[in-house]
Amino acid sequence: MISTASHTKRIATAMALLSALGLAACQTAPETMSTVSPMDAAQASSENISSLTAVIERSPNDAEAYNVRGSAYGRGGRNREALADFDRAIQLNPGLYQAYNNRALIHRNMGNSQAALADYNQAIQLNASYDAAYIGRGNLNRASGRTNEAFQDFERAIQLDTTNPRAYYNRGLMYQLRNQHDFAIGDFGQAISLAPGAAEPYTARGLSYLAIDNEDNALSDFNTALVRDKTNAEAWAYQGLILERRGDTQRATRSFAEAARLDPNLQVARDGLSRTRGTG
Repeated sequence: MISTASHTKRIATAMALLSALGLAACQTAPETMSTVSPMDAAQASSENISSLTAVIERSPNDAEAYNVRGSAYGRGGRNREALADFDRAIQLNPGLYQAYNNRALIHRNMGNSQAALADYNQAIQLNASYDAAYIGRGNLNRASGRTNEAFQDFERAIQLDTTNPRAYYNRGLMYQLRNQHDFAIGDFGQAISLAPGAAEPYTARGLSYLAIDNEDNALSDFNTALVRDKTNAEAWAYQGLILERRGDTQRATRSFAEAARLDPNLQVARDGLSRTRGTG
């Protein structure tokens, strides 16, 4: 039989959990999935860039060659060199919509949101079926707080039968913001089917399962996220919340502690530690 004090504690913990969930989708959920990031270290290698430079030297008016080398520079974090190459690619071929999309990402990385938006718009104007530009613009809109526009962009990419898991993942985050958790769970599931090695969709789906009080599936998702990425602070923190609700305070404390170690500013973990430390 559960004591009154224990029951009160579970209710208080549940309220803290719901409060945390209210913040999760809009403040702490990652914008993109790291395992499907376009950044590829092999393509960014000096050896590969040297090879691409040799191609450009042989064909100095080849817009696509500049676009490819710009992408390699971008993957290596060499934003200024990337920007110069995309500028040259567009100068040589103003209709090269991929170069506008790629330059938009570099502008975003450099904090030039308006320039990024203009480039995404131009890429879409040149090719209205280019799913990558809708996903990129959706990410930009989401980061800028334009959630309705972001949702529409991810929706359009999905209508174009994109196989990019980020479209489903990010639309799921939009559904989560709207408290439409059944739809969010469906989108996170689709993202997982397209990128089963990614941790972020499991964490996000776990949050939506928690929001509809499906604790077992939520815990399973947080556990799976941690199998894929043991540095996922949110998964540790929300795993801790469920363990705390179930009365396993020792394990909950360890989960909260690991989350706080990975992200000292994660309030869910800090609050959890303050509640459970020394109680187990």
